[in-house]
Amino acid sequence: MSLVQKRTELSKWYLPAIFQGLGWTFVKMVKNLANKKQMITLNYPEQKHEYSPRFKGNHVLTVKKDGSIRCTACMLCATNCPAECITIKAAEHEDPTVEKFPISYEIDMLRCVFCGFCEEACPVDAIRMGPEWQRPAVNGANFVYDLKELAYRPSLKGGIVSVVDETDRHKAGI
Repeated sequence: MSLVQKRTELSKWYLPAIFQGLGWTFVKMVKNLANKKQMITLNYPEQKHEYSPRFKGNHVLTVKKDGSIRCTACMLCATNCPAECITIKAAEHEDPTVEKFPISYEIDMLRCVFCGFCEEACPVDAIRMGPEWQRPAVNGANFVYDLKELAYRPSLKGGIVSVVDETDRHKAGI
């Protein structure tokens, strides 16, 4: 059931609504100035908001225990990405147990919508959404992250080791 409200003569004019909004904003401002202790404000550079562990920020490529990239260049993350911001170039590996590996893995962060579909599509736990959320840059070219930036950036402190063990992965056939 939907209710249809009749429009009054006063609601046809936009000025009363504007003054009502300005009045509400002014009342909030006066309340905040009177109670500074209760005002929810962070002094940004000095204080940073702590997000939950489930927060999905910038992408991270996980590494194996030996320090190599876990990605097998299966292209599932790039196929599943709705923004089409992931590009991967693959090559064959010298090791016969490893089929292929990425020689180039790039994510255009300006196109990314941070949906997490790439993380869900990855069968080997190679890509994750990390805890970082701010990455300033001067121009748009600095927002295309490559293998070095995704897996070995200094803030990761040597890379994030995957939870999936290599021997268990081979036994399972993935």
